[in-house]
Amino acid sequence: MRVLVWGINYDPEQVGIAPYNAALCEYLARQGHDVEMVTTFPYYPMWKKAEKDRGRLYRSDVIRNVRVRRCWHFVPAQPSGFERIMHEASFVYTSFLRVLSLRRADVMVVVSPPLLLGAAAWLAGALKRTPHVLHVQDLQPDAAVGLGILEDGWFIEVLRALERFNYGAAARVSVISEGMLRILEKRGVKRLLHFPNWIVANGPAPARGAFRQARGIGPGEFLILYSGNIGMKQGLELIVEAVSRIDGIRLIICGDGAGRSAVAKMIDANGSRNVTLLPLQPDAEYRRMMVDADVCVISQRSGGGAAFFPSKLFSCVALGRPVLAVADAESELARVVQEHGLGVWVAPEMDALVTALRDLQRNRAQLENCEANGKKFAERYEEARVLPRFEAVLREVASG
Repeated sequence: MRVLVWGINYDPEQVGIAPYNAALCEYLARQGHDVEMVTTFPYYPMWKKAEKDRGRLYRSDVIRNVRVRRCWHFVPAQPSGFERIMHEASFVYTSFLRVLSLRRADVMVVVSPPLLLGAAAWLAGALKRTPHVLHVQDLQPDAAVGLGILEDGWFIEVLRALERFNYGAAARVSVISEGMLRILEKRGVKRLLHFPNWIVANGPAPARGAFRQARGIGPGEFLILYSGNIGMKQGLELIVEAVSRIDGIRLIICGDGAGRSAVAKMIDANGSRNVTLLPLQPDAEYRRMMVDADVCVISQRSGGGAAFFPSKLFSCVALGRPVLAVADAESELARVVQEHGLGVWVAPEMDALVTALRDLQRNRAQLENCEANGKKFAERYEEARVLPRFEAVLREVASG
């Protein structure tokens, strides 16, 4: 089977959608399929291309038996609402032309966002007689309104009309969470599929203590870790402010993104000696850091609801770490963490967060069962269970 995967993020980007796009392509290649990826030059989460990639229109790479077709796109230094639209539209345009130049695939997997990519896939598929599966990682219009990026109005209605068109044009529509599935079912979307992000097995967890020792963090200090993208969705300023009010707690923020400079300025302005900002770490160091944390924080700004679901939850539970979920009560993150006993949920409000952190600091015993619960939860999302099911769907769509 010849498979074309089309999405804006790919290896070597370390966070967000890219690792899942890469893992999907590599899995399909290992099963003997002819796999091609159409994507951009790496830019995320720094929002900056490498010097060698600037000004290049197209390039072809081969990464672990996957042909990667990279396309130029506009990358704003400080992504605003309008600049994000131009950023995504530029990729849709250049990648659409690239897809038309490639050999016909039996099936396409189109990863949204960008929202416009669904319409481009419909047109490309019509011209090349290729069906596509639309894989939705974020419900973009819902997220934009919920987070206050855009207001309800004519433009959002246009985006929602485009979203409805995308769903109708796809042979299948896959989503990453049960919350998204319920939303789209209520909206009458047909041919739905739950295709969650998954856990990649990297062997046993490393021994604890090495990261703390290297960073001068005592075994008795309560260590909170955030690792991943630092952007608008996460609302990390709330976490920094709350931790700065409590003695005996250490917070490490490890990552990069459009909001990193704002978080760094806040740390400096507050004189927060118990907050450390680190760049993204190599995998081995990342794993040592994770296992030494007392709790991993996953935060979402108020308003996100079920429009997106943070994949970093899987890496936390796979390494046996309890989760502190800072999110709205109706969010999919809050539901999953509470329903499966993966940690503690708290609303994204300052007083509630400070109270929850102090309670965790004094009573770590409440997290004792989270490791076992997390490992049980993780079994449902192992790569070996999730990807073969999706491969079967691709075969079905390709066969018509």
